[in-house]
Amino acid sequence: MSDGKGGQRPIIIKRIKKGHGGAHGGAWKLAYADYVTAMMAFFLLMWLINMTTPLQKAGLAEYFKDPSKVSLSGGSSTGDRTSLIPGGGESITREAGHGKKTETRNKKKEAEQLQQLKLEMEQMIKKEPQLKEFKDQFKVEITEEGLRVQIVDQEKRPMFGMASSHMESYASELIQNIALMINKLPNRVSITGHTDARPYTGGLAGYSNWELSADRANAARQALVTGGLSEDKVLRVVGAGAGIPFNKEDPNDPSNRRISIIIMNKESEEAVVHSAQVQSSENKSPARPARR
Repeated sequence: MSDGKGGQRPIIIKRIKKGHGGAHGGAWKLAYADYVTAMMAFFLLMWLINMTTPLQKAGLAEYFKDPSKVSLSGGSSTGDRTSLIPGGGESITREAGHGKKTETRNKKKEAEQLQQLKLEMEQMIKKEPQLKEFKDQFKVEITEEGLRVQIVDQEKRPMFGMASSHMESYASELIQNIALMINKLPNRVSITGHTDARPYTGGLAGYSNWELSADRANAARQALVTGGLSEDKVLRVVGAGAGIPFNKEDPNDPSNRRISIIIMNKESEEAVVHSAQVQSSENKSPARPARR
């Protein structure tokens, strides 16, 4: 090629040298950083698994099964607020059924205590010489409500005078003997008086077997308190008249005249309290104006 002066201009060829930047560039640093991050996350996960309890692991599993359930419950699927990780915040859940297991244990413990009290009462009747004669009148059994103690009349050994709420001394002594035994438990007590179906013959106007049974139940309450039962443990004192006979085949049988003392379990106690609260609420409700 001419350089304009008659000479030849040299030809310069530029060759681009392809290096080996793939191996010696910066891409490997990014890959290494990802690797280190992954390892760090792995060891953090291992540490968390090692530090959490089975209860907390169950909480994590519950969260991943249904995150919305935990979120709607304020961070806990079952209401527990214990820390998921030591030093951390509130847990997202607690062991499923934990409250139910506790309730079951409490019921079992209560049932065992009532069963033990039943055995103690039966042994007392057998061992105490002055009480042995009442063994046929002293009925103890476990029911759905708790431990029921019934003291029934016999033709020649009634607990009360005829058409009277005055308790005979031997009946009062028997009731006082079981008062301290009942008082050992936290359970509350329901007392019910019963009569037979014979019409009341006391001569008082407006006084019937209903009033008589209620007065006899209250006499039993007084004997229990005298024997050492705390007054605040008496939850209910009622008269049932002749409505719930002991001997259904013979409404006039002397055994229908009896005092029933129930050492209530927690479930029965709560039912009685709830019923009373509902009734009280209804009584306080303002009367609705009559429609015209």
